[in-house]
Amino acid sequence: MPRQRRLRKVVAPPKFRGFKPYGTSNSSATAIELLYEEYEALKLADYDMMNHKEASELMNVSRATFARIYESARRKMAQALVETREIKTVYGNAEMDESWHLCNDCHARFTIPPSANSQNCALCSSTNIESIKK
Repeated sequence: MPRQRRLRKVVAPPKFRGFKPYGTSNSSATAIELLYEEYEALKLADYDMMNHKEASELMNVSRATFARIYESARRKMAQALVETREIKTVYGNAEMDESWHLCNDCHARFTIPPSANSQNCALCSSTNIESIKK
């Protein structure tokens, strides 16, 4: 019996739900699901320019596990680009650094500080928000 997977720490969820290729008629192809932890690995390694050891410590996984997550994310991105497929972000096996919320009206992702007494969107003040599960 394999041991239980450790949750991967994600500082913030992606600011998008997905991407669609422009100028293609490949609407019948299924979307590629990019997990939150794969997005975080790409962001840390390629955007924040961290080495794998630093990034793995931040995500609370081993360096080898980080390398596997990063490789999976790179392969999915390459497949989406070459096959002109849509990319969708999905929760996966992650835990958020803080309690995050999603506004269903303006699609903003934000945290609500403990001192705040309202449950409204930080951008549009809508009450149509949902919690992004930890």
